[in-house]
Amino acid sequence: MTKIKAIIIEDELPARELIKSYLKHQESIEFAGEFGDGFSGVKGINDLRPDLVFLDIQMPKLNGFEVLELIEHNPAVIFTTAYDQYAIRAFEKSAVDYLMKPFSEQRFAQAVKKVEEVIHNKQQEKQLNKLSENHAGLEDQIERVAVRSGRNIHVIPVDEIVYIEAEGDYVMIHSTKGNFLKEKTMKFFENHLPENEFVRVHRSFIINIGFVKRIEAYEKESHIVLMEKGDIIKTSRSGYKALREKLSL
Repeated sequence: MTKIKAIIIEDELPARELIKSYLKHQESIEFAGEFGDGFSGVKGINDLRPDLVFLDIQMPKLNGFEVLELIEHNPAVIFTTAYDQYAIRAFEKSAVDYLMKPFSEQRFAQAVKKVEEVIHNKQQEKQLNKLSENHAGLEDQIERVAVRSGRNIHVIPVDEIVYIEAEGDYVMIHSTKGNFLKEKTMKFFENHLPENEFVRVHRSFIINIGFVKRIEAYEKESHIVLMEKGDIIKTSRSGYKALREKLSL
């Protein structure tokens, strides 16, 4: 039987040591490496292409969910978390398992057993898709967006986003630090960006009102928005109305 290649992404050393001690008693698992933060964890997943990742959720800089948005490989995931019960209910709706800290070796073995079945049935990608859907429903308002550009990872605070443009199944995030493609929907950003800062002015554009320079009439009963760095954004009739309301015009 081929062993399951596993890595650990966890910012707390004692937690990594505990998982490694439990792994010694799991004959089906081949331990391939450990990473102390989300940035190195993304690189570890993309380089090592593990079958299984033990992933902490609450990490600085990049959390566990952001790590999964940035990877090029689809491993099975066991979360190690101190998250609240509301979030746990969302995990339970998906096939992804989780370990509430502190967890026993018996509970650890149960999680590994579940993942063995998932890997055997080749359900990893389906798991991650379910997880993404469930997690999207948990967030009320985002404060940052993590994006990948080649081998680099950028974390963009929302107040540095100038506007977001629809690009098929992706969006282009136009920020003060450059433009980045992200595999998310316009609807996601419309629902999760701060309402007092962003407005959807067109089916293809969401703008940060803090970067609006002026609004001009354009052709028959239509308007355009000029942004601070010269970008021109067209508005729909409903989008123009929403923008005027947001700006109290």
